[in-house]
Amino acid sequence: MPIVVDIGTLIERSPDIRKGRPCIAGTGVTVRRIAGWHNLGLAPEEIAAKIEHLTLAQIHAALAYYHANRDEIDSDIAAEEEQAGVFDPSQAGYPILARTLAARRDNLKQTIAALERRLSDLPADQMT
Repeated sequence: MPIVVDIGTLIERSPDIRKGRPCIAGTGVTVRRIAGWHNLGLAPEEIAAKIEHLTLAQIHAALAYYHANRDEIDSDIAAEEEQAGVFDPSQAGYPILARTLAARRDNLKQTIAALERRLSDLPADQMT
C-alpha cells in the first residue's frame, strides 16, 4: 500500500531552529531559502537538484507555504537585509547564496535574450 503523506507535516517551526522560521520538516532548510531560489527563476526541479536531500514534494510544500504566507516571508527577508545593512552585492558581507542566486538570475536573463534574438532571426516559415 502506498504511503500517504499529510502535507501539513512537511513544514514546521521550532524556536530552536533557524530563529523559529518555517522550515522543511526535519531539515533546517527554510521556506525563505526555497522562495529565494524560486524568485530568481529556478524551477522546483532545479531547486531539488541543488539541495539533493530534499524531495520534489518538500520543495512544492515550501513553495505552497510561501505563496500562502508571502507577506510574512518577504517581510522577514526585508527585515534581515535591513538589519544587516548589506544591500550591495559587491560588499564582503553580502550573503554568498544571494550573490550566487543573482548570478544565476543574470545568466538566465542572458540566455533568454540570446534565444529571443535567435528566434527573431528565423524566417517566418521555420517558426511553426
